[in-house]
Amino acid sequence: MKKVFMVLVASVITATGLFSFSTMVDGNIIGKVVPPEGAEKVWAINGSDSLEAQLVDGGFSFSLAPGTWKIVVDAKEPFKDAVLENVESRDGESTDLGEITLQQ
Repeated sequence: MKKVFMVLVASVITATGLFSFSTMVDGNIIGKVVPPEGAEKVWAINGSDSLEAQLVDGGFSFSLAPGTWKIVVDAKEPFKDAVLENVESRDGESTDLGEITLQQ
């Protein structure tokens, strides 16, 4: 009886441990740079992590780990770079930044 009880306790502990960890799913950050020809690159930066997105007609999309990111639009002359601080990427969700208008 004691052996059965120990096996049952071990099973419960193992099951509890397995379900205590959730799987992280990347979030998406999307946006559009206006005017589209004014940007060279768009970067997402979080600490020492950085990713570059492809620009297609000014639109961009990142698939990022959940967290707080800085989005940097590297503009062409005569436009100025645009920086968006504290952009949240949430587990399995999409964050739409809308249009990012570059200033001259």
